[in-house]
Amino acid sequence: MPGIRLQKILSSAGVASRRAAERLIVEGRVTVNGEAIRELGTRADPATDDIRVDGRRVRIAERRRYYLLNKPRGYVTTRADPEHRPTVLDLLKGVREYVYPVGRLDYDSEGLLLLTNDGELAAHLMHPRHGLERVYEARVRGVPGLSALRHLARGVLLDGRRTRPAEVTLAETGRGQRGDQAIVRITLREGRTRQVRRMCEAVGHPVVRLKRVRIGPISDPRLPPGAFRELTADEVRRLKAALLATDEVQLA
Repeated sequence: MPGIRLQKILSSAGVASRRAAERLIVEGRVTVNGEAIRELGTRADPATDDIRVDGRRVRIAERRRYYLLNKPRGYVTTRADPEHRPTVLDLLKGVREYVYPVGRLDYDSEGLLLLTNDGELAAHLMHPRHGLERVYEARVRGVPGLSALRHLARGVLLDGRRTRPAEVTLAETGRGQRGDQAIVRITLREGRTRQVRRMCEAVGHPVVRLKRVRIGPISDPRLPPGAFRELTADEVRRLKAALLATDEVQLA
């Protein structure tokens, strides 16, 4: 059958990763020439067909964009929120391209977040088999002892499944108004829902504040909360190289 699979078209256009694009199709939010499409095997020609998502015309992105945002607390990591809360897209003033966040940070979490219109790279970054490192600094109640730190590092049972081994260090103590809080630095290679918070709670040290400080090789301690910038060509190259190091991934 001629044409290109719809999910690949949407991914290439920067609308969503392939996995997220499949959900859009199944939900009936994608139309081709005015007809709602729900079958994942559907193909289309982006040069001749009228392809729309939620009524908005899909166009193949002319240039791939990669942005790094220091997300503050109080923003949801999505393009739109049914509860009308502020989204991370509200912070990208002046960005005209249709970019979307890669992965998530909770509403009450902060730190580094990538946004792009490169669907292929986004799909690889979010795929669990690649295990790209994400580094978090969690301010927790109490001061975790050696046993708690080892428990976090070995893995914690969440929903009946143990988390992958992590790198865990006690970075600082004496935090909080009463000096009874500590900062734990955790490096993960997976991304379950509210994982760091749930892990710390499981060992008796609930998270007071959570910040992501590194994504693979990408970090920027000088980027203020709420600010964003484009990744440099070297950062994009290093990000792709980090993925290639975890798996034989072909990235353009």
